[in-house]
Amino acid sequence: MRKALELARLAAEEGEVPVGAVVVKKSTGEIIGRGSNKREFGKSPLTHAELIAIDEASRRLGGWRLIDCELFVTLEPCPMCAGAVINSRIERVVFGAYDPKAGSCISVTELFALPYNHKPLWTGGVLKEECGQVLSEFFKALRADKNKVKE
Repeated sequence: MRKALELARLAAEEGEVPVGAVVVKKSTGEIIGRGSNKREFGKSPLTHAELIAIDEASRRLGGWRLIDCELFVTLEPCPMCAGAVINSRIERVVFGAYDPKAGSCISVTELFALPYNHKPLWTGGVLKEECGQVLSEFFKALRADKNKVKE
């Protein structure tokens, strides 16, 4: 999770919503995929941290099935990212902050509990204060900048 937090902080420095993600191969403990939000940079709603990390891990392993892999992400995955977790066969998701607006592990809906062909395990709230603080500071600064423009 610490590596995901580093990526989230880098995203904030780039003006992106600070979410970071890493895919770890369980048997080796090696990070095989990294991602941070790139929606503003890429001008695409598809470039969430989780999707970038999953894509990198798939390319590195040479296939779409991420068996024996876990995803660590600083914010509870949205429906799109939770769907990618299911489709990539990631075994477990570990997230930091809960997302009451779009979280799809538990907060808004429970996609992993639905009768899909793969049911990832999940653990929430890991370093949640630190993960939440990175997001809070980013949005606080964003609001302050918008207020400066209005003055």
